[in-house]
Amino acid sequence: MTRSSREALRFSIRIIREPAFVPMTPRKQEICRDFGIPPRESPQTLVDGLPIELTPGTIVFVGGPSGSGKTSVLREIAERTGQYDWVGRDRNPTQRAVIDTIAPRAPLSTALEILTACGLGEPRLWIRRCEDLSDGERFRAALARTVGRAISSDRRAVIICDEFTAILHRRAARAISYNLRKLVSRHRLMLVVAATHDDVVEDLQPDRVIRLGGLCAESSDAAPRRRDISLRRRCVVQPGSVRDYRLFGPMHYRHRDGLGFVDKVFLLREGTGGDPLGILVFAHAPRELTLRNRATDGRFVRNIRRLNRELRILRRLVMHPDVRGCGLGHWFVKKTLPRVGVRFIECLAVMGAVNPVFERAGMNRIGRCPLPPGRMKLLERMRDWNLDPFSPGFPKQIARYPRVRRLVEQTIMDWVSALHRASAYDAHGRPPLELTRAFRQLIGAPPIYYLWDRDRVYPRRDALPDLRGEFDSLSRPRPRRPMDDEPTATQRNKDRSHPDGSPAPGRRPTRRGRAER
Repeated sequence: MTRSSREALRFSIRIIREPAFVPMTPRKQEICRDFGIPPRESPQTLVDGLPIELTPGTIVFVGGPSGSGKTSVLREIAERTGQYDWVGRDRNPTQRAVIDTIAPRAPLSTALEILTACGLGEPRLWIRRCEDLSDGERFRAALARTVGRAISSDRRAVIICDEFTAILHRRAARAISYNLRKLVSRHRLMLVVAATHDDVVEDLQPDRVIRLGGLCAESSDAAPRRRDISLRRRCVVQPGSVRDYRLFGPMHYRHRDGLGFVDKVFLLREGTGGDPLGILVFAHAPRELTLRNRATDGRFVRNIRRLNRELRILRRLVMHPDVRGCGLGHWFVKKTLPRVGVRFIECLAVMGAVNPVFERAGMNRIGRCPLPPGRMKLLERMRDWNLDPFSPGFPKQIARYPRVRRLVEQTIMDWVSALHRASAYDAHGRPPLELTRAFRQLIGAPPIYYLWDRDRVYPRRDALPDLRGEFDSLSRPRPRRPMDDEPTATQRNKDRSHPDGSPAPGRRPTRRGRAER
């Protein structure tokens, strides 16, 4: 084996399969006599002098029927390279969330990129334990862990994967193959996979294909080239309805939110009348948006007729988990925008910070929506009160403690007034569960605002830098108006630990507190 200065691995392999000796038994003797076969098979040469070359950014595909020697070839390649990582042979961290096992030393964006490329593009799966995944999801999680280790390591190990996508739906197998090709090229990885199915070769685009199962092993080279996933050639965009959203709603991370006044719905199908792969929901836009007014020079301010005539909001884009990350999403949006029938399309998307799907579809990224005023002070106050907004019992705490309810309601109203108008939503009198959902969403990352203009007039290029500067100023904490029953600075140490004023767990009550009790 030779290794060049560019970490290329070149060697040839020779594999002779020699079955182990099995003691003779009455049943074995009867089989050999009835079928005329020898008690021990003769050695079989699987490959002889097969050249292997692995360089950063390359993929080797080993194909053939079951029993043709694919796993033996993988073992030999792994032994000759010396430094390899075999998918599925690591210790499965069953008690940890999936997201914490993927490239833990890398940025979160890298982990999300790897998960999406490996077929785990649903946020609800990222926070599950590994042992709670299905068999197909466990394979994809194991693949993502292995890719994450290879990307995070200084010395890139060869990734070995046997039975590649064997237990997956073939549509998901093609999408993962397409995404892995991009990952390998982008991060300069080395990947060797073995599979019985050849339908993944077109999207995987391996640099070398090894065929087993014939009289001798066959090897061929091909240079990968940039092209769309093969599935896109069969995709069609068709009109849909709100009833079609019932299938895709649970796949969205905010599936409990309403869709508003829906105007048009479009479906992406795998061929005419085929399986639905994605859905787009366009609705009538809210009356006021701060970023919209700035991006369009106030074109829609106090002009509801023009708003309803010229603008819609892209309320939902949901792609089937099998085809996420392979470019179908932005192609779907790009094909659909001109069919909505209005000049302007806007969108608010939290995932825009991770996935630039709307920018690739031709929409303009205006900026991030303003942060709720005093978010950090809000979270600190929650911690002082021993409250966790993401705990299952938070709705009960809203119902039990009036001070917590007022804090949640005012935070929601501050957010609504910064994003829309103060009269756009009234949080008072809402059920605790509804307040909890709204509160959890707004204390997370604020959404990014996108705008598409069919006439390409807005947003004006000379105005964008000024707009982004204004958005940054809007995100700074503002002075907050204290609530009616908020304690003063001198009283805060007494009742800051819990919303009902009782001492914090582990704190001894004051002498005055014991006397009052």
